[in-house]
Amino acid sequence: MISQKNLESRYERIVNQLQGLLRATDNRTARMATIAALLHHKMPHFFWTGFYLLMNDKLIVGPYQGPLACQILEKGKGVCWACIRKEKAINVPDVHKFPGHIPCDARSNSEIVVPLIDQKSEAWGVLDVDSRMFNAFSTADQTWLERIVKLI
Repeated sequence: MISQKNLESRYERIVNQLQGLLRATDNRTARMATIAALLHHKMPHFFWTGFYLLMNDKLIVGPYQGPLACQILEKGKGVCWACIRKEKAINVPDVHKFPGHIPCDARSNSEIVVPLIDQKSEAWGVLDVDSRMFNAFSTADQTWLERIVKLI
């Protein structure tokens, strides 16, 4: 596990790199793909890193890195839908104890989900990160990931 100090400095470098990379386009899909790839390859505790987008009242997988994902998440179930409903980040130390958890990959043990909020203050999707480790995500992860999704 990364120390808190190293975690903070790693996120700071990632944000600086993303700010440069994302200047190339304002296309949401391209920005999400870049964010998912950079986070996934720079954060050793990230097992699956990607986006689910709210389309026609369904959460559909968007750009991601990692093993195969559920293409559509069953409505109203799991951490991603809870995040959409609450419009706030959710950190789950043990996904096996989360009511209605959707196990897209049984190797995932903890998860953090951050909402994507539009100009009308409404959720239009989520950044979803899974880890093989239990209790893998801290308040620092949440704070930095909330900052990163605002770059989209």
